[in-house]
Amino acid sequence: MLTTYRTPLITFAALLTLLTVFYATVGIAKPYEIWNWLDIVGEGSIALMAGLWAVVLLANRPAGTVTWLLAAGLGAITLGTWSDWMDEFFSIDKAMHWPHLLESVLTPLGMVTLTCGLGLWRQEQFSLNEVLAKRERIFRDHRAFDRITQLANADYLRRQIQLEQSRAPQSPCALVLLDLDRFQHIARDHGHRESERALQAISHLLLLNLRHGDLLCRYAGDRYAVLLPGASAQTASRTAAHLADQVGRLAWHSRDGERIHLSARVASALADTDADALLDQLNQALAEPAHHATPQAA
Repeated sequence: MLTTYRTPLITFAALLTLLTVFYATVGIAKPYEIWNWLDIVGEGSIALMAGLWAVVLLANRPAGTVTWLLAAGLGAITLGTWSDWMDEFFSIDKAMHWPHLLESVLTPLGMVTLTCGLGLWRQEQFSLNEVLAKRERIFRDHRAFDRITQLANADYLRRQIQLEQSRAPQSPCALVLLDLDRFQHIARDHGHRESERALQAISHLLLLNLRHGDLLCRYAGDRYAVLLPGASAQTASRTAAHLADQVGRLAWHSRDGERIHLSARVASALADTDADALLDQLNQALAEPAHHATPQAA
């Protein structure tokens, strides 16, 4: 992603270089004996870390107003503290006012810009939290998220069940397990890339059909789990049937235009027992023999 910001990064590096060359050319080097090592280490560390944070930010965020404000603020702080740091090594004639203005203006300006960026970033996070509400609930742990579907895994689900049982022991809570029928046929007949696309599409479909506050996880392989806080057994059963119906209605087409028919088995239960015991119960229910259609291309 840094290639997107090649021009501003080159400009920033050029400004740092010019600032250094200016001090080395116009300034008078201070004797080693009068160097203040505390200021050198402190101011140098601030400049180094602010510059490093700007690079890390640009390497990990898409372009946009928030990114530019955060990066510009950190860049200005870097230039201001760098100028202050160069003062530790070179003396500049006080008749030259603008070098001193750099120190006095750039750092506060950078902090104001950074603060504006953080304010917009906060608004951005509120919007993202709304989008991620059905994927994470209550707490966030990026290590638990699946690369393909961007859904949390089974361990995260267990923690959420335990958390829900402890925070609202008197409130009903249910769990739905959904298993895609013969999904391995898609990978076998159309390739793993196609099966990953299907999993992504099904994940979005299920998310669209859940309430705010519900949690969707990728339990394992082609099996999904839905935690339904505050839901009764009847509500969970209706939700499970609805989700299976939506999967069956999905008009999924492969990249070569073939229609792939999908179906799913579902099981639901109240989350009134240990998380592992509950999941074992639902897995056994899904393992019971039943007749299901095989995904076919049309």
